[in-house]
Amino acid sequence: MKKILLGLVVGALAVHVYNTQIAPPAEAADMGDEAPVAAAAVSLPEPEYQCDGREHCSQMKNCEEAEFFLSNCPNVKMDGDDDGLPCERGPC
Repeated sequence: MKKILLGLVVGALAVHVYNTQIAPPAEAADMGDEAPVAAAAVSLPEPEYQCDGREHCSQMKNCEEAEFFLSNCPNVKMDGDDDGLPCERGPC
């Protein structure tokens, strides 16, 4: 009985997540070809940081900048233990 109840709860949760997070809104589905045009018109803000060749934690001004470089720039040396967190000895 507990397994059946657990299965129903998990199923209901999956349907809820799909309907609220994954499925497109009904308006977008009805728009046909207009949805991609509207999405293309949205402009993204300019990134605050740019990959400029800096590689080490000592070259970063703050943790946010280090996180940007680790996520977006090649050849950085800021995560010695490969846990996804940059500059654990500083500035983070």
